[in-house]
Amino acid sequence: MTKIGMGVALVTGASSGIGRATTQALLQAGYRVFGTSRKEVVEGVDGVTMLNCDVTDDASVQSMMAEVLHQAGRIDLLVNNAGVGLLGGAEESSTQQAQALFNVNVFGVIRVSNAVLPLMRQQGQGRIVNVSSILGLIPAPFNALYAATKHAVEGYSESLDHELRTQGIRVVLIEPGVTRTSFEENIIRPDRQIPVYDVVRDRMEQLMRKWVDAGDAPEIVADAVVLAATAAMPRRRYTAGKQASQVRALRRFLPESVVDRSLRKFNELPV
Repeated sequence: MTKIGMGVALVTGASSGIGRATTQALLQAGYRVFGTSRKEVVEGVDGVTMLNCDVTDDASVQSMMAEVLHQAGRIDLLVNNAGVGLLGGAEESSTQQAQALFNVNVFGVIRVSNAVLPLMRQQGQGRIVNVSSILGLIPAPFNALYAATKHAVEGYSESLDHELRTQGIRVVLIEPGVTRTSFEENIIRPDRQIPVYDVVRDRMEQLMRKWVDAGDAPEIVADAVVLAATAAMPRRRYTAGKQASQVRALRRFLPESVVDRSLRKFNELPV
């Protein structure tokens, strides 16, 4: 198919990692692709139009949308990928820090979706793919606030999909496991660290580095996005990678006590 035939795709958080790989995969699949980043990208993907956008700012989102419509006239696919992480004990973050995290990971998704939906309704079709995480399905010690944002994205996405199906629009979730992206780039540290957590917090950071080094390539997640974007009858959610599939099955089929022990063992916490 031609790029015009596949339509126009918009990917937030596209400067690196999963977002960048997704723009490449969608371009190869035949889409005309726009990507966004909060800061200007020096070296983008050939064929992808990069635009500046801060998903926490209404005016920035509206300005970005206006530019996409000026250049392309439509948006057929939105991939909400922009997000940040937060590593630390839940009580180590102030309410303000928690709100800032939600403003990116949850309200950013809502903000960009709300900007795109009137156009998709006018077109009579469209698809929104929200990049969640396997941590949207399971507990995540020392990632509690990040996991909470992904649980919120899961609930929002499923509910929104039910609301929009009769209007020719579908909303789909992608649930990656640990992915090999820049660990330091998007991880925030708590803004009021408590000494009692220092040892285990440091150990969790070391574990996360190890998990990321052994994680899935971002291209695996990008392939799942393309599958979700192009399926005639998409599933509600797509796990990306072997680990994510295993965790989903663990949560779905095993007793809660077994899941609890497995999670504590995986996180190297006393059972």
